[in-house]
Amino acid sequence: MLRMSRLARSTPEAQGLSAAALDSFVGALDAGQPEIQTLMLVRHGHVVLEEAWAPYRPEDRHLLFSVSKSFTSTGIGLAIDAGLLSLDDQVISFFGADELPETISDNLAAMKVLHLLTMTTGHSKDTVEALSRDRRMVKIFLGLEVQHEPGTVFAYNSGATYMLSAILQRLTGETLLEYLRPRLFESLGATEATWQVSKEGIVVGGWGLSLNTESLACFGQLLLQHGEWNGKQLVPAEWFEAATSKQVPNDNEENPDWKQGYGFQFWRGRHNTYRGDGAFGQFILVFPEYDAVLITTSSTTDMQAILNTAWDYLLPALEGKEVPETQRPERLELAPPSGAAPTGGNGRTYHFSADNPTGLTAVRLDPDGTGLFSFRDFSDGSPHDLVCSPGEWREETARGAVDDAGPEIGERVLTSAYGDGDAFVATFRWVETPFLATLTCRTDGDTMTVDGQLNVSFGPTEFTLISEEMSQN
Repeated sequence: MLRMSRLARSTPEAQGLSAAALDSFVGALDAGQPEIQTLMLVRHGHVVLEEAWAPYRPEDRHLLFSVSKSFTSTGIGLAIDAGLLSLDDQVISFFGADELPETISDNLAAMKVLHLLTMTTGHSKDTVEALSRDRRMVKIFLGLEVQHEPGTVFAYNSGATYMLSAILQRLTGETLLEYLRPRLFESLGATEATWQVSKEGIVVGGWGLSLNTESLACFGQLLLQHGEWNGKQLVPAEWFEAATSKQVPNDNEENPDWKQGYGFQFWRGRHNTYRGDGAFGQFILVFPEYDAVLITTSSTTDMQAILNTAWDYLLPALEGKEVPETQRPERLELAPPSGAAPTGGNGRTYHFSADNPTGLTAVRLDPDGTGLFSFRDFSDGSPHDLVCSPGEWREETARGAVDDAGPEIGERVLTSAYGDGDAFVATFRWVETPFLATLTCRTDGDTMTVDGQLNVSFGPTEFTLISEEMSQN
């Protein structure tokens, strides 16, 4: 996956920045509560700071969650420029009678493409949970009650972004990823792009995109360059100007950087910034006044803390002001947990229902102090086994698959283990995502109990599994 650099590199000083100030910024991020995984800063079109906390690598794809929405917006902008649709088109106009409700309410009839883009569909809350429970996501969205007149209430709504992807696919006969490949991703060199597809065959739009750190930085630079790349206008400048401007107020949000206004699938932020952001700290943060873009991939439940560190350390550096001094560590890494070597297991395989946050289906703890853990892949149900042993991170490939562009994909997983009394403690880092799982395994004859903990999650972060009854031979 490693490729030639697509952005020029420069010293910070050549782009008007202090290397010492950037070191303090990195030191503050490293010392803070959020776990930063990769980082890139572009100034005047040049990369002046690029870091990866081992075992993460900047060339690896990373799951971006709602940063995906900003790319969906770009696809819609390109389709509008091609004359395929307009902001004022009714949402219901793109779908047939078999998908529309028998009675179309006034509010549903009034819903436009504009309202999908600005999260003002009229729904009181995000529709994604209702959609994701069924394979007929378009039909369910159109059948939900629209409580308010569209355009009057902001409610963050990933389901609305899914509908933008569905509309584009109806118009073009291509998925959103297929549509963007020749028009955006290939020009930026982001050929590693993958995007989750729903059970009804539609790219999910509001989440599920994976790109590497430099591809994110290229997109951020494209925003700064008003859609122009290597002398070619990839995206109309007018679209990016509108998409990144405040289109609707969102004062009902709580955090200060999430109540500065919303554009077309972009957030406005303090200090005249705008951004694409995704759960657990995935950011494309653009500073138009300073011709700079910051990229982070991360794992945190406190996304505001990353922005606060940027305001406290990076912003003054861009302004040429004094930056608080924070020591940067010599090595940036996320070390495996340490502890005693595990005691040997009994070599028996214990089976679990896969209905758990990790998809764990079986565990075997061997006499040599290693463990074999079997998982079910959530995307396609395929099984994969991971070995866990004491010491440094052990690199595994979770699965092999083929995306719609053809190349084989293998997801990197890092594993390590240690012993805690009679427990075997296994740690897994899925390094192309923010997720880390710690599984504490204890056996008692025919039963194994696994106490699981996730670093971040959309649901509970702790769970307990008890193995199924073992068959008698």
